[in-house]
Amino acid sequence: MQRRTFLAASGAGLAASALPADALAAARARRGEPFQLKYGPHFGMFGNHAKSDEDQLKFAFDEGFRAWEDNGMGGRSPADQERLGKAMQDLGITMGVFVAHGDFSAPTFASGKKEHADRVLADMKKAVEVGKRVHAKWCTVVPGSVDHRQDWGYQMANCVELLKRCCEVVAEADLTMVLEPLNFRDHPELFLTKVAQGYEICRAVGSKHCKILDDLYHQQITEGNLIPNIDRAWSEIGYFQVGDNPGRCEPGTGEINYRNVFRHIHKKGFQGVMGMEHGNAHGGKEGERMLIDAYRAADAF
Repeated sequence: MQRRTFLAASGAGLAASALPADALAAARARRGEPFQLKYGPHFGMFGNHAKSDEDQLKFAFDEGFRAWEDNGMGGRSPADQERLGKAMQDLGITMGVFVAHGDFSAPTFASGKKEHADRVLADMKKAVEVGKRVHAKWCTVVPGSVDHRQDWGYQMANCVELLKRCCEVVAEADLTMVLEPLNFRDHPELFLTKVAQGYEICRAVGSKHCKILDDLYHQQITEGNLIPNIDRAWSEIGYFQVGDNPGRCEPGTGEINYRNVFRHIHKKGFQGVMGMEHGNAHGGKEGERMLIDAYRAADAF
């Protein structure tokens, strides 16, 4: 299953990611230094600078990135998973999320049906094995669509009950499911859409193995109020993902003041991964360099 389809970066609606000359010089002066937060690129993001998977990891490390994520890791062969897990460990790169379960059309969590629960639990068992091979501590879960034939309260109860069962499975590998609220525009009809709802669910589940994935791109579209929601839900947030809006590209190409957001997250002592789940605003090596410079500028707080 395709986890995401990034919006094309060639549209006229995208803002240019070019930085002012002074900001560009300051960003490039820090080239190679570790970033203050653990930003996690994905395979293909630096594909013009490095071709093989291992070379892309090495290029990212040399540029200062200390994390990585791969939504499709679960679909790779066990041998490839072990190969990439070792490559990240050897470099000192933290593996971020991979998708453990994400159904965008069926009420897999909300329905309470046994066939859905059996499928979800099987996916969690597979995720445990993937997590062990790649040394991952987080996996993404999208809890399916709404069930319009049931009252909201019953749907919430069904979701919480199934997540508690999932926690028993992933605890074996000390793996944390991070539940991702998705926006109504790109993904209509989904059960989980807001940070507050994710907070309610995680508090009800009551396990360190069930937390929120706060994707700032999705939440800017759904509700905005990014920093106050980070504060209110802080105890239940286990992971962040980044993408500017509109366009879903690197910081500085849209309306989010990522420098302020990153500063706030850093001040709160966040030690986890900031997944770079977005596209490149510009193509080629120059576009990849502009993306890195944009992160350097946003990380300069």
